[in-house]
Amino acid sequence: MAGIGLSLPSKFTHAPATRHRSSSRCCLSSVKMTISVDEQKKTFTLKKSEEAFNAAKELMPGGVNSPVRAFKSVGGQPIIIDSVKGSRMWDIDGNEYIDYVGSWGPAIIGHADDEVLAALAETMKKGTSFGAPCLLENTLAEMVLQAVPSIEMVRFVNSGTEACMGVLRLARAFTCRNKIIKFEGCYHGHADPYLVKAGSGVATLGLPDSPGVPKSATEDTLTAPYNDITAVQNLFNTHKGEIAAVILEPVVGNAGFIKPTPEFLNFLKTVTKENDSLLIFDEVMTGFRLAYGGAQEFFNITPDLTTLGKIIGGGLPVGAYGGRREIMEMVAPAGPMYQAGTLSGNPLAMTAGIQTLKRLQEPGSYEYLDKVTGRLIEGIVDAGKRAGHAISGGHISGMFGFFFTEGPVYNFDDAKKSDTAKFAKFYRAMLEEGVYFAPSQFEAGFTGLKHMEEDIERTIDAAEKVFKDL
Repeated sequence: MAGIGLSLPSKFTHAPATRHRSSSRCCLSSVKMTISVDEQKKTFTLKKSEEAFNAAKELMPGGVNSPVRAFKSVGGQPIIIDSVKGSRMWDIDGNEYIDYVGSWGPAIIGHADDEVLAALAETMKKGTSFGAPCLLENTLAEMVLQAVPSIEMVRFVNSGTEACMGVLRLARAFTCRNKIIKFEGCYHGHADPYLVKAGSGVATLGLPDSPGVPKSATEDTLTAPYNDITAVQNLFNTHKGEIAAVILEPVVGNAGFIKPTPEFLNFLKTVTKENDSLLIFDEVMTGFRLAYGGAQEFFNITPDLTTLGKIIGGGLPVGAYGGRREIMEMVAPAGPMYQAGTLSGNPLAMTAGIQTLKRLQEPGSYEYLDKVTGRLIEGIVDAGKRAGHAISGGHISGMFGFFFTEGPVYNFDDAKKSDTAKFAKFYRAMLEEGVYFAPSQFEAGFTGLKHMEEDIERTIDAAEKVFKDL
């Protein structure tokens, strides 16, 4: 395969971030990374992973601490990871993989970055948790405010789920309304009000999608198909004066990778403003990934409130929510809406987040992510089509996905047309070729600044081989 002309941005130059970053010229060097996997393919075995997973199932529900890791969607043996570095990960059997999960998004500058690890080591000398304010909170907060267009004040928490819980309570407190609109296929954490299964019609009142969630917790959750303007308008007409907020993933990552139409996002901004409701962007995945200012910078749509996570903690547990000052001043102790967290603003998470965001300010970073990800998804889709498979896919910056269906995919119903059995076979075969995707058809993939030309070429070559045998 011919070279694809990818190279890594030069070392971070400490240029300050701006609230609305203009696209800078891509200054790329010719750095390459040597493939460490022996050309002679080793026997692929997961014997140690199987033993460890069997033991884990006696210790933890399903053997995991997050369900998708159990490989239920793709079948086969889950792999137990031993270590990660750059774009690579190694399991306890010694198998090496090119990683396109990136800890589900945070590893945008690469796993186990030396500068991040060094900064964490220095911070740990002062302690791992204070339970009191620290200066690092100010530093990361200033970086977030400078970068994200909608955020004038921010509250740090410990996870994306916690951020989405807090922002929902805040939206209800500020508007004095209870109902929210969410979209089928969008995931906002496992809090009760969000665990709703949408109906098969244009829109429906939510029904709990998990045992243990009482009907009362979801009766104020309204649902609609993603990208469906008419459905949202009908909900506002039916529940006039009752809707506190609309919350969505501005690019869906939890039903596979699904882009919004420009008309859809513009409509949501307009309809929420006309009805004195709030527009909430859940940017736990897209924040600092689609652009330095997130999806709202990329699409030039400013929501009222935003949730963040993943990248702003550099791989450590973190979340945040923020927005207009007048709304955020409702949060205790400035205002009456209560929310708290013992480990919120943890110095280690703040340190990793600061170092990660500094690296992302380097000129050319997002141009590089767009180029490497575009080449990856283009190569995979083209290889699939040449082999006679129905396949479609897309990307924005360092986020991507593909479906085993002709497409286009505009919402979760479209995504469910994908041949999930074929995806499972493709997934397991790619594992044996040393490529690690998210173990579900309905999860987005991620690239980072450490994915090199050799990674992309080897992945596409593997996909071509697998597609021929699929």
